[in-house]
Amino acid sequence: MFDIVRQNQHPRTISHYGSLHVCAPAPTHGVSYNRMHALYTRPRPQREQDEQTCPPNFAMTLLPLTTSFVCAPLNLNGTLDAIDSASSCDTRSLWSIIWSCAATLFACTWTAIHPNIPGMEEGKFAITSRRLFIMIVALIAPELMITWAARQFFSAHRAKKDFNKASGSQRASAHGSHGDISESTATLLSELPESNGRHSSRSSSASVPKLSKFKEWTVTHGYFAWMGGFILYVDDKPRGTLAPHELLQFVREGSVDMPVITEADITDKSKGDGLSKGIAILQLVWFVAQLVARYVQNLPITLLEIDTLAVAALTCIAYGLWWRKPKDVGRPCIVHWKATGSPNYLRYDIADFSSSDGCCSRFFTYLIGPLSSLSGTHVLISPHDVHSRRVPSLGGYGEYHGGIILLIGCFSGMVFGGIHCLGWNFLFQRHTDQILWRAASLGIACVPIFLLLEGGCTILWPNYVQGVLASLFQCATIITPFIYISARVIVIVLMMLSLRSLPAGVYDTVAWTKFIPHL
Repeated sequence: MFDIVRQNQHPRTISHYGSLHVCAPAPTHGVSYNRMHALYTRPRPQREQDEQTCPPNFAMTLLPLTTSFVCAPLNLNGTLDAIDSASSCDTRSLWSIIWSCAATLFACTWTAIHPNIPGMEEGKFAITSRRLFIMIVALIAPELMITWAARQFFSAHRAKKDFNKASGSQRASAHGSHGDISESTATLLSELPESNGRHSSRSSSASVPKLSKFKEWTVTHGYFAWMGGFILYVDDKPRGTLAPHELLQFVREGSVDMPVITEADITDKSKGDGLSKGIAILQLVWFVAQLVARYVQNLPITLLEIDTLAVAALTCIAYGLWWRKPKDVGRPCIVHWKATGSPNYLRYDIADFSSSDGCCSRFFTYLIGPLSSLSGTHVLISPHDVHSRRVPSLGGYGEYHGGIILLIGCFSGMVFGGIHCLGWNFLFQRHTDQILWRAASLGIACVPIFLLLEGGCTILWPNYVQGVLASLFQCATIITPFIYISARVIVIVLMMLSLRSLPAGVYDTVAWTKFIPHL
């Protein structure tokens, strides 16, 4: 029964149209209410005869038809049809939920990733494929991306400190008669090149070059050096990518000249800017604001949104660590070899495995390699990396502040699992699915705790971690990655299956007007 009632209008009569009962205004062309009621309650033959003497009101005739057209999406109970509810202005569709999560994940992974410098002869397809691979890794295990970013962050700061310290000590010895010179004045470690770009032979008593052209290294220089920014050329042919400590050693020995490159030059090579980073952050802020508003208004949240929140939150932490790192640099800076002969060994000269190894061996290496590279256990150098003369895709860091990085990575993993625990009371189709979700969320959160305890004991009390205890820790270190991978796979599968049947309140949108104060 569906009644349309308006105030301060003419009296009403009841017009029966199908299964809907619509209140129609009473006729005003000299026909009384009782007359009309008697007309429509008489038997059909007599009523047709009376209708000829009393013509019906035109508006009264069209009103049932108009009402039935307007109210067509309504059922007999006065509730919205399930299909039309998704397209209403007060609801959202499943496609809009997926699109919002996909846009947030893309903004927080594709734009946040700062890859290392590719090989000089690599094409667009290889570069894009490598970046897509890193993006998938960030979607599956964002806490490992934080660990990788933290290692590069501390390595860049260490490279900056080492070069500025060496520069200050060398310049102080060169200008000892003029007083002490602070480390913040320059990064000159060797003589300036000639104006034509070629290095002429000079004696040790050559005059000191102008220092105004040099500035100290910044964190951006450190990132640039670790991501493969300097490549060594011997006899005008590429020899290999230099790690920061190798560049510093060759400069001290006088084998190469210190490359003169300012932070502005490095920034000019970078494809990232404040606008793109700001857009990614605004997308995340808007997504989080929607979830908070839904929680305040007691609206349910999908498992896909919970997983998106977890991935985006951790990826933005890596974004902050990479804020000063150049993005999408295409070409390194060339450093020419001046000494006789050539260097015997460079860090990225030898691959960890050969292309002629068995399929099983290579498959295991490619499976475990990214995990060990991101966690800092060992940087995997593939034959393709050596051939392309570039830094490994998931490398580009040194062994600095291992304890702090372990703490950061484990804490990120616990946060990642804790956010998934927000779906603890989600309405699953089966109780078994709910149990699996809870177990997987706890597994993701608890595995980092065990790794933190193991690593802490090994770092703080190395003398006690021996014998049986050391063997136990080694076995646990091998088992825990498989536990984490299994838990992550369960979360992803349950998240996809939950989209088949979502609670009714999921499709309701946030009433933003409730947050606006009004009288």
